[in-house]
Amino acid sequence: MSFNHPAIRVSHVSKQYKLGGPQEPYHTLRDAIVNSLKAPMKVFDKAPPVEGFWALKDVSFEVEPGEVVGIIGRNGAGKSTLLKILSRITSPTEGTVEMHGRVGSLLEVGTGFHPELTGRENIYLSGSILGMKRKEIDAKLDEIVKFSEIEKFLDTPVKRYSSGMYVRLAFAVAAHLEPEILLVDEVLAVGDAAFQKKCLGKMGEVAKEGRTVIFVSHNMNAIKNLCQTALYVDEGRVKEKLPVEDAIALYGKKNEDNLKKVQYPIKKGEVILYGFSLIQGGVEVSEIDGNYPVEVVIDFEVITDLTLFRIGIFIQSFYGDLISRSLLADWNPQFENIPKGKYSLYGVIPASFLTASDFILQVHVSRYGITDYRFDNETSELIKVHAPKEFNVSHPSEGPFGKILLNAHWLLSPK
Repeated sequence: MSFNHPAIRVSHVSKQYKLGGPQEPYHTLRDAIVNSLKAPMKVFDKAPPVEGFWALKDVSFEVEPGEVVGIIGRNGAGKSTLLKILSRITSPTEGTVEMHGRVGSLLEVGTGFHPELTGRENIYLSGSILGMKRKEIDAKLDEIVKFSEIEKFLDTPVKRYSSGMYVRLAFAVAAHLEPEILLVDEVLAVGDAAFQKKCLGKMGEVAKEGRTVIFVSHNMNAIKNLCQTALYVDEGRVKEKLPVEDAIALYGKKNEDNLKKVQYPIKKGEVILYGFSLIQGGVEVSEIDGNYPVEVVIDFEVITDLTLFRIGIFIQSFYGDLISRSLLADWNPQFENIPKGKYSLYGVIPASFLTASDFILQVHVSRYGITDYRFDNETSELIKVHAPKEFNVSHPSEGPFGKILLNAHWLLSPK
């Protein structure tokens, strides 16, 4: 399909949610696409302003046909809200959105498929919603099934699928049924590493075919490798579309500015966080000497007995790649069931564990399969790690490689 206009045009879009009052009804992706087919070029009118929280404010940009655009920003910045507006899952409070072409979306596990239908039936349903004829879907079926790796479960209702199986099939459908515009959120993180790599490769193929891709991710390496340009979303606002490396640099600088000491206590649901600190040499630090271990201290309270409880830390690269995680229940399953009370949790990051670089540490608190208390937004701490003095003593100015410092204790033996 040839265009003489942008594939996507967003003009002065804002989205407001009411706080503490009734919310607009939630529609599935399938419902939203059906509605969009009824009015494919619908322009949303301004609605009367209401008191509440602005998830997006005055966002404008254009995406050309065949362009691959990343959307980056911190949790809660408005990225997913923007994608839901582009997918017509929700409508903007103000502004207009124009989409030219068939839209395939993969935003949330659980949207887009009917749980009572089998994988095969949902493939045909999705294709029909996109306006494809049965012969067109027949021609793509084998390719979709092979890519999704769910051949044995093709005729099983998707309500019995694991989240990983669901995402594999959902992505295969979204990518192979030839939408002109493909919208993909961080939902790919549900899949394993091998499947994520395959998905990124497929999105690259889709882009080379001249189709438009919008990709939301915290993985800056994936954004950099896949996208030519990117939108940096910060507190619901978007500046101009930037070359991808400039957008990533802006994201990194803003991250550094935002990582401040939080005011404790913080209460989320049944958990109160009183403090999070790193101790080295008996004092609290934000710069770590790689020669020595670092003690992690988390002070917290649970106000009721909890099951399936998890608490610990995530270590990320400066740009959001997960380097490591360590949770209390990973090594001490008896603490998954925790009685109400106040606690101090102590852990250790060993010496010579991280290379000399900048990292982000976050407190993670959740109940497995039930809820994530999302303390990470408030507790993100920027730490600088300095290399151990004995590392690479002959060439101390040489930069570090990777993120984990591996001392393999090499032994050289003559033959």
